Amino acid sequence: MSDQHRIAPTAGDDSGCLRWVMAVPLTTLYALAAFCCYTALITRPSGSWDQDAYGAIALMSFLALALSALGLLVTVAPPTVRRAMGPWWLMPPLVISTVAAIRWALGG
Repeated sequence: MSDQHRIAPTAGDDSGCLRWVMAVPLTTLYALAAFCCYTALITRPSGSWDQDAYGAIALMSFLALALSALGLLVTVAPPTVRRAMGPWWLMPPLVISTVAAIRWALGG
């Protein structure tokens, strides 16, 4: 008899589904940003004359910053995503952005 009086889930209770739907693109963005940041970190110029390596470091750092900013924007901008994903999803783009900015500033 008590089975008949169950409370139906409301439309706002889809945070579990939203979490899974948003986790895939955010994980992809963070993985690409981490790859760009890693590439910027392992690139070593052969000397002060190696402008190609300095350009690659700047490009990879910029791409890591752009992808991290996009992931941060996707996480923070819509309030439903921000509530569903939680604050943990803000940490990867902030860490990647910090490392990429430091690498870009230090250059070689």
